[in-house]
Amino acid sequence: MSRSPLSTRVLSLKARLGIGAAILGAGTLVTALILVSGLNEVSTRLSTALEAETRMARYSSLSQQAATFLVITTEMIQSGQSRAVRRDRIAPVTDRLRSTFAQLNADTETAVNRAQEIGLDAQSRVATQSLGLARMQALLENTETGLGTDTGDADELRAYIDSFASGFDPLLSQAVNNEIRFRNEILTGIDDLRKRLALAALVIALVTLALVAAFYLGLVRPQFARLDRLRDAAQRIGQEDFAVALPVMRMDEIGQISAETNRMATALADRRQEVQSEWARLNETIRERTEALRAANATLEEIDTNRRRFFADVSHELRTPLTVILMEAQIGRKSTPEAADAFATIETRAARLNRRIDDLLRIARSDSGQLGLELQDTPLPGLTEQAIAEIRAETENAGLDLRVGAMPQVVLHCDPNWVRQVLVGLMRNAIRHARSGGVVQLSAEPDAEQITLQVIDHGPGIAPDQLPRIFDRFEQGKGADAGKGFGLGLALARWVIEEQGGTITAESPLPAPLRPAGVTGTVISVCLPRATG
Repeated sequence: MSRSPLSTRVLSLKARLGIGAAILGAGTLVTALILVSGLNEVSTRLSTALEAETRMARYSSLSQQAATFLVITTEMIQSGQSRAVRRDRIAPVTDRLRSTFAQLNADTETAVNRAQEIGLDAQSRVATQSLGLARMQALLENTETGLGTDTGDADELRAYIDSFASGFDPLLSQAVNNEIRFRNEILTGIDDLRKRLALAALVIALVTLALVAAFYLGLVRPQFARLDRLRDAAQRIGQEDFAVALPVMRMDEIGQISAETNRMATALADRRQEVQSEWARLNETIRERTEALRAANATLEEIDTNRRRFFADVSHELRTPLTVILMEAQIGRKSTPEAADAFATIETRAARLNRRIDDLLRIARSDSGQLGLELQDTPLPGLTEQAIAEIRAETENAGLDLRVGAMPQVVLHCDPNWVRQVLVGLMRNAIRHARSGGVVQLSAEPDAEQITLQVIDHGPGIAPDQLPRIFDRFEQGKGADAGKGFGLGLALARWVIEEQGGTITAESPLPAPLRPAGVTGTVISVCLPRATG
């Protein structure tokens, strides 16, 4: 889409916003610089004032040390002490005085350097303090020298002390007064600086308010109005009202969006007409497909009803002769002792066939969602004997060694027919998929609350990527026997076991204690609860 020629002559909205932001940013930067400069100057003046306070404290200490010096020297003269005693007694006091003078000289030198930031007059005033300190030091040296002479004339010695007292006190007072005036001038300068900064802040605030008002009223607010129109147009389009015609007064970013919105509304209006036509045709197609699907569902329901009726009829038709066979076999076994074994075989086979019919009906009910469990206390040995008797012929025909471990005398709380069918199904899976291993084993491991039945084979095992999915519906193996059956055996087994409060798991390869050398194998463990009674 080519741009309008007007768009090349109009300053873009981004550029205008950028210029406004740059102006406000520059104002903010100037304000920050002024404030930083003012704060630095305030900090310098405060540091100078604090240094003046420190020097005043040292002058106070110097005054106390000078008074101590006068008291000691006066007492020595009155007591007529010798030169050596006088020198020893005043030495500590003069050492402290010299230390204080050294500190004051260092403070004064620092104050001279700091005063350069304040002004030349202040620097000269601070430098003058050095002269006063030098004079006070000279008085101390003269007095110490005079007291250290060999004379014993008390009047002569007292003259040295009087000379020190009359000269030292005025110099000290002058120094303290200079420091006080210097500190007061600094504090006055801080107050003047505060007023200047407050005035500058007020001016900057007024200028900033004016700039913000101009930026908002001249640029931001008009764009808000245009954005409000865009929002209203979007709401109308969302409500399927495509009669939108936004004014395009400037071909900046918002003007371009407005033009595109107008074009989109027109395109949507045209598309709605096409969709309505397609929708009418789709509704007709759906109606036709719905009728066909309804007829197909009716047919499937009829087929499913016929299937369930067929299973019920087959069950009834087969159970009636099987019941007769069982009864005749029992009568024959009792009435003809010499043929008891043959009648017992007939009775066993008839009972097995009856169980197969029950299994068939259970599978049919599970497919239709009519599965029901009949939980009862069941001895484990009898349950496993039935499963072994049912599967033994198949293992022998497959050339497999069926190994059965010792079954503990425990009672399970389960549906015996379904559990038997699960165990037979697991061993039948081993016959189908692990025949090459030559061994199928059934063992039991009881504990206080449940018993674990394990079906073990020495076959090729299950691939790691297949193992997590073997209990899923319609999941089958990838070996040579893949595709046999519907893939529902293990899924149904898991459902049956979990509905009875148990668990079923698979592990491949076999754990080390169960795996002979060179064997991969698989173990499927079925955990069932023990009877609590």
